Amino acid sequence: MKKLVKKFALVPLLLTAVGVFGQFTVKRLNDPSIVAQHKRMVFQSWGDWRPYPKYLLGIQTNFAYATVWGMWAPSRNRDYKDGEDIRPLKPTGLQNQRFAQVKFQEEEAKKIKAASDTIYKRSVQDFAHWTSATVDADPLWLLYYKRMLRPITEFPDTPQNFVEWRLKNQQTYETLNTTGTLKRLQEELDLIKEKYSMSRSMDMPRGKRFLMYHDTLIKWRRFVQELRKHNDKTTLLLDYKNILKNHSPYALPQAWTPASDKQIIHNTMQQYKHKF
Repeated sequence: MKKLVKKFALVPLLLTAVGVFGQFTVKRLNDPSIVAQHKRMVFQSWGDWRPYPKYLLGIQTNFAYATVWGMWAPSRNRDYKDGEDIRPLKPTGLQNQRFAQVKFQEEEAKKIKAASDTIYKRSVQDFAHWTSATVDADPLWLLYYKRMLRPITEFPDTPQNFVEWRLKNQQTYETLNTTGTLKRLQEELDLIKEKYSMSRSMDMPRGKRFLMYHDTLIKWRRFVQELRKHNDKTTLLLDYKNILKNHSPYALPQAWTPASDKQIIHNTMQQYKHKF
């Protein structure tokens, strides 16, 4: 037991001896050349090329300078000393440029993330309108295309008279029907109504559906313009034909009937009986 106590008593003495010995043997290094190199490696200063040369009678006598920067130094050391300022942390240094680039990339990453989130949300919204069951609830349909495409549904599928074709009179309808114009217009009308029905009943992306709406609207406007053009031209032609027929020298008045000489004299006397 006494031996164990003596061993524990020697431990503090041993630690004290090690500490004192360490203070006398460890020396802090402060090499000015290394400090100057550290300054060149960061941002403080470019230059201070230690160790400095020493001259005796014009001859450089500092061996350390000769082996680091002088004639015996490696070529890369001399190129480094005579080259440009390459401090990485100077205002225009490479490391600062990297920091700025990282910051710029972070901002770009935020923009890309925001754009991707927007695209994702838009995709989710578009997917909700993919099915034809929700076409009536689409805001753009309610605000614009429902009103613009309503005339297509109001126009008869197979018009049978001039009223349904929205022509001026029966004679115009018969003329267009005889020339085959109404048959061609009926084919165009069938294509327009079929495309309109497909755009309302098929499952497709929201953007494609609106493209079909727009294409159908353009074709409907062309159809209406063509129908109006044929209506006006045919009506004008028939009116002109009737005018020529009525003013022909061989045409007889519609209310004219042959009369005898006695009837002619009687009509003349009735016309002038109050003038003489």
